[in-house]
Amino acid sequence: MSPTGFLLRSAATGAVAGAALTAYAAAEARRYTLRRFDVPVLPPGARPVTVLHVSDLHMTPGQHRKQEWLRGLAALRPDLVIDTGDNLSHRDAVPVVCDALGPLLDVPGVFVHGSNDYFEPTVRNPLRYLLPDDGKRHTATPQLPWRELSRRFTTAGWRDLTNRRDTVTVGDLTIAFAGVDDPHLSYDRLAAVAGPADPTADVRLGVTHAPYLRVLDQYAADGYDAIVAGHTHGGQVCLPGGRALTTNCDLEPARARGLHRHPATSAPGDPGSAWLHVSAGLGTNPYVRLRLACRPEATLMTLVPRAPRR
Repeated sequence: MSPTGFLLRSAATGAVAGAALTAYAAAEARRYTLRRFDVPVLPPGARPVTVLHVSDLHMTPGQHRKQEWLRGLAALRPDLVIDTGDNLSHRDAVPVVCDALGPLLDVPGVFVHGSNDYFEPTVRNPLRYLLPDDGKRHTATPQLPWRELSRRFTTAGWRDLTNRRDTVTVGDLTIAFAGVDDPHLSYDRLAAVAGPADPTADVRLGVTHAPYLRVLDQYAADGYDAIVAGHTHGGQVCLPGGRALTTNCDLEPARARGLHRHPATSAPGDPGSAWLHVSAGLGTNPYVRLRLACRPEATLMTLVPRAPRR
C-alpha cells in the first residue's frame, strides 16, 4: 500500500472510531442512574433519614426523557431533598423543572443556585472543559429566570440557602444547614455563614453548588458533619472506569463524584473533617449533550447513625 493510501485508510478509520465514540457518549448522556450511599452522621439510635440529592439538571423544555425520569424519583419517598443548582438551561425551563420535580416539592427541601441558573448557556468547545481553569466566566449572556425558580421553590416550602443558615425538622430530628451562592462565580459569602455549626442540632449539613476547597475547608472546620455539592458533572468525559480528568474547580479529580472525606486524608471522627458527597448531576450543556464513562445521576443518601465513640 502506498503511503498516501495508508494515510487515507488511517484517517477513515479514525473518523469512524470518532463517530462511534461520539454516538456512545450521546447515548450515555441519557442513561439516567440512581446512586445510593449510606452516610453515618446521625446520633446513635436515631432513625435513618433518606435524602434525595439532585443537581445539574440543565433542563430545557424538550428534554422529555429526563423530565420523566426525574418525575419518577418521587416514588422513592425521600424524607428530604437537597438541590445543588444548575437546574436551568432555557428561559422557559422553570415550569418544566417544577413539573418534573412534582411531589418532591411537597417534601422538606433546601436549595442553592449554580451559574447556569443565572445565565443562558452558550455554544462552547467541549475540549475547553479539559483545560486548566482560565478564570473566565460566561456572564455576558441574558439572565435566566432564577428569581422565579427561587419563588416557586420557596412557595412550595423549600428553604433557600443562598449565603444563609437555616434549620429543617425531619421527623424527630433537627438538621442545621449552611449554604452559599455559587463559588464558581465567586458569589459565595462565606463570612455570612461562618462560625461553629449549631451544636444543638442532631446533624449539620453544608451545601454548595461548586465544591471549591475554600468552601469545603470552611464547612469542615466549622463542624458540619457532611457537605453536599454538584457542579463537576463527575468529570463528564472520563477515562474507562469513570476516572475523571477534571472537575471545573480546584477539587482534585479523584473526588469528582461520589462519597469521600474532606479533607481527603481524614477519617470519621477526626476534628475539622466531614463527609463530602459530590453528584455527577443529571445534565450537560444543552448544545453538547455528551458523557463518557460518567452516566448522569441523582443520589439517594441514607443518613444513618454514626458508630459510638469508644
